[in-house]
Amino acid sequence: MNQTSLLLSVLFGSIGAGYALYGKRQDHIVCLVCGLLLGAVSFLLDGPWTTVAAGLALMAVPFFVRL
Repeated sequence: MNQTSLLLSVLFGSIGAGYALYGKRQDHIVCLVCGLLLGAVSFLLDGPWTTVAAGLALMAVPFFVRL
C-alpha cells in the first residue's frame, strides 16, 4: 500500500463514516449503504483512479436516489 492509497482510504473512509452516521440517524438506507461501501471501496479496488472514480460515484448516489 503506497501513500496515495493510504490517503484515499482515509479520505473516503471518513466521508463514508459521515454518510453512515447520517443514514443511521435519519433512517435513510441509501446513505447508510453508500457510507458502508465508501469505507470498503479502498480495500476492494486496486489503483488510485478506480478508487477515486468509485468513491465519487458512491458520494453522488444519495443525491440522485431518493427512497
